[in-house]
Amino acid sequence: MRCVRWRRLPLGLAREARENPTVDHVDRAVRCQLSAHDGGDHFGLVSDDGSYRTALWLRWRGTDEPELLVLPDCPVAAPGPDGDGCCLFVDHAKQHTWEDTPEEVPCTS
Repeated sequence: MRCVRWRRLPLGLAREARENPTVDHVDRAVRCQLSAHDGGDHFGLVSDDGSYRTALWLRWRGTDEPELLVLPDCPVAAPGPDGDGCCLFVDHAKQHTWEDTPEEVPCTS
């Protein structure tokens, strides 16, 4: 399961993100993309910043002031020739995004 925490992007940080010429869209709020966790930092994807293998993330903890970070993409992919890539950043905590996806259960009659 993915973390259920959301955070509004403060106006100043939204403006800062939009000033980057490679960013074409910035959401008003982001959801933490990490696996469910009790504490620590939360990370919401703000935008793919257009740079090779990096993205723009919002990091926050509790009610502390959030900050924008450019982080390199996680290079790990699911096993197999057509494995999905992880949609997080290098050295993220817990599971890769493809590990959070529930397995498909075939319908039986």
